[in-house]
Amino acid sequence: MNVYDFDGTIFPSDCSIGFCIWCMNRHPKLWFTFAPKAIRNIIRKNRGKIPEYVMQREFFGYLMLIDDFDVQIERYWDKNEKRIAKWYLAQKRPDDLIISASPMCIIEPIAKRLGVKFMATDYNRKYGVFLNNMMYAQEKAQYIIDHGFPMIDNFYSDSLADTPLALCAEKAHLVKKKASVVVDWPELDEKTLNKVHKKVDTGWNQHIDE
Repeated sequence: MNVYDFDGTIFPSDCSIGFCIWCMNRHPKLWFTFAPKAIRNIIRKNRGKIPEYVMQREFFGYLMLIDDFDVQIERYWDKNEKRIAKWYLAQKRPDDLIISASPMCIIEPIAKRLGVKFMATDYNRKYGVFLNNMMYAQEKAQYIIDHGFPMIDNFYSDSLADTPLALCAEKAHLVKKKASVVVDWPELDEKTLNKVHKKVDTGWNQHIDE
């Protein structure tokens, strides 16, 4: 079984942000009712006023504001499915697993189109709450262990924050340059481990992907 992160790994950008912009362009009032608050929260997070998981919880709130969500998410993937990395499509297998911190309601449609298994952050669009730990860093590895998946043959991610899951695989690969270049996972020397700790401890603090 091969396991893949999604954003920045087999898709060149962050699909949660991309879909947000897509929805705001189709519902222009969101530029005035949602965007200012989102920008304020980003500034507050950067100043250390709120933790990042709070900022992200508020950010994902845009999903509650899209009355035609089911229509828009399919249209979004109609437009963006072609951006899936060609190197991935060339090696895709039916037993692949995509595991992502992006909301499940965004990942599920594209995973079904690809015909592969998936796990993502379960965000309740009605109430604006997370229903599980966000699939970030340690949570990805814990999910694999808890659900008794077979040995991971190959793991692919664009982030060193995913080192806990990379260590669960026979072979791990780091993806660079907007999902276009695949290299071996770096050796975990002291310098690299310091980068890993920084990304895991401060990149999301409580369960969000890069």
